[in-house]
Amino acid sequence: MYARPDNAAATLVLAHGAGAGMEHPFLAGLAHALNDDGVATLRFNFPYREAGRKFPDRPPAAIAAWRAVMAEAASRSGGEPLWAAGKSFGGRMASMAVAEGMSAAGLVYLGYPLHPPGKPEKLRDEHLYGLTLPMLFLQGTRDTFATPELLEDVVARIGPAATIEWWDGGDHSFARAGVKKSAEDIGASLAAPVSAFLRKNS
Repeated sequence: MYARPDNAAATLVLAHGAGAGMEHPFLAGLAHALNDDGVATLRFNFPYREAGRKFPDRPPAAIAAWRAVMAEAASRSGGEPLWAAGKSFGGRMASMAVAEGMSAAGLVYLGYPLHPPGKPEKLRDEHLYGLTLPMLFLQGTRDTFATPELLEDVVARIGPAATIEWWDGGDHSFARAGVKKSAEDIGASLAAPVSAFLRKNS
């Protein structure tokens, strides 16, 4: 699902999380707000989602999908910086694709799944330490997929290329307790820090 404003400053390819597709209101809200701010977006579904399956693809298939979609985005661009972003699983697969040689101007993680909930010993961080491109970790402080202290340590170990922005009170979907907001509005509210990071590092 491609949307391109006039004179796009950057293109952001946006992947969904494990439990929802590209049509999810969170991603739609984020994409539309980015479009309004001069960023082109390309949303896509991983093969398992297209096939109607519930269990996410294994990394080789997900990485192949990322490569294909980035190539498609490049063919539609006007030469502006091409970024990779994803919600949870989608962002993790983007980082693995880059670690295996996929070209991108940078990475944006929307709730990086550093470890399974309640299992902080099972870190998914090994491939991150070799990455030197700009990376933004947008993370809720109540996200059970990333204990704040652990994620802070990982980002520090990656080095100056990585930046973390905490979403105070946010869970894995960036929802805040006691704050009634639609998924679409929550997604839209993340557009400002994402767009600012893209422009600063493009």
